[in-house]
Amino acid sequence: MKTREEIEEILRKHKPYLQKKFKVKEIGIFGSYARDQQKKESDIDLLVELEEPIGWEFIDLKEFLGKKLGNRIDLVTVKALKPQLKNKILEEVIYA
Repeated sequence: MKTREEIEEILRKHKPYLQKKFKVKEIGIFGSYARDQQKKESDIDLLVELEEPIGWEFIDLKEFLGKKLGNRIDLVTVKALKPQLKNKILEEVIYA
């Protein structure tokens, strides 16, 4: 199980590629990993802000991140956040 710091480092390392290939503007961790409350079975919650919609490539982005992080991930865009959760998530997100 990776630590939040290890995840941040992996995201930072790959950010130039993510920006070029997937038009990623910002990427960050939220949820249990951001709060240091993760368990062995926890997935990694990632929030991504894109420069423009990427369509089906969103699936490729999720698969790429899952492989690099070696864990199940839940990937959501800022625009897709449910209104009742948006403020909470934006307050706790840790950007790489």
